[in-house]
Amino acid sequence: MTEQRSRRRFLQATGALGVAGLAGCMGGGQSGDGTTESGGDTNGSDSGTTNADLSGSMTIFHAGSLAPPFSAAEPKFEDEYGVQVNREAKGSVDSTKKITNIGRKADVLGVSDFRLIRDMVVPDYGSWYAIFATNAMSLQYREDSPGADEISEDNWWEVLARDDVTIGHSDPAADPGGYRAVMAQQLGKEKFEGERLYDEQTYQKLRENSTVPTGTETKLEGQLKAGKLDYAFYYRSIASTSDMPKIDLQPEVDLSKFSTKYAEHYAKATVEAGGNTYKGAPIAYGITVPSVAKAPDLGARWVEYMITDPGHKILKNKGLIPKQPAVVTKDGDVPDRVAAHAEAKTSVGPLEL
Repeated sequence: MTEQRSRRRFLQATGALGVAGLAGCMGGGQSGDGTTESGGDTNGSDSGTTNADLSGSMTIFHAGSLAPPFSAAEPKFEDEYGVQVNREAKGSVDSTKKITNIGRKADVLGVSDFRLIRDMVVPDYGSWYAIFATNAMSLQYREDSPGADEISEDNWWEVLARDDVTIGHSDPAADPGGYRAVMAQQLGKEKFEGERLYDEQTYQKLRENSTVPTGTETKLEGQLKAGKLDYAFYYRSIASTSDMPKIDLQPEVDLSKFSTKYAEHYAKATVEAGGNTYKGAPIAYGITVPSVAKAPDLGARWVEYMITDPGHKILKNKGLIPKQPAVVTKDGDVPDRVAAHAEAKTSVGPLEL
């Protein structure tokens, strides 16, 4: 698939609307966008393979926000299967392009926006994927940030629009956390059930105060602690595991709700970045074993691990909400061990698979 074709398909990706579905079913050694130092191919659907047959290593490309749960899962998975897991965390867009544009191989691709797999990986670099978790946008700050003593859920936009405030978010061209941060700001000026949080002028001031100091959201916390930023928009899973204070944003701007009403509102937000157009939709994480995988059975076992009880517990502990059960595409060669723990569908709530 050429990049031009990928972009053309993504321009058509609108987070199509449907009925509420997902919300009712929701039940270490890693630098923000670097590589973790951690420790023959078999059929991905071969559930009879023994652990002794799985010696070797595997490679995982994944979103920065998946670094905490994947880091926690890594040693347990290695011990269980006697393999070495090599992970590379980066923005989901860049992680996907490692496969589609650069020609690198990975046994698992995990992204914070499943549409990247749907619109850029399938069908040339894979035939299936699963939605396995969701999240929400949040606002984090220091106790000594300007306005920290008066900020609340009811006035955060007023504080962030002041002249002495610096707001950070990740790069929209590289990371869904970046384009979702911009979407959250956009949605505040859009009417929801007849009311809006703030006006166009306030929105413009928020954008004026916003900066992009890093590619992926996981480095923003360090920027906050160092005093280079006063506030940062990133995922609630990251904010909830930090020792700094946070604000949980209103559901009409945090991209967390899976219902027709909210999805229609989220779709009002559009961000142009890196030659692509991204349209607002509820947050849904995707995972797959690319067709270029060197160890597809290990990849399938990792996906199985993350969509079953061991993975569910880790995801919850790291602030994400697992999809229980996970949802996989009806079309495509879904490995048996993954299909056994998932529902095959053509859509999940308002999202078309």
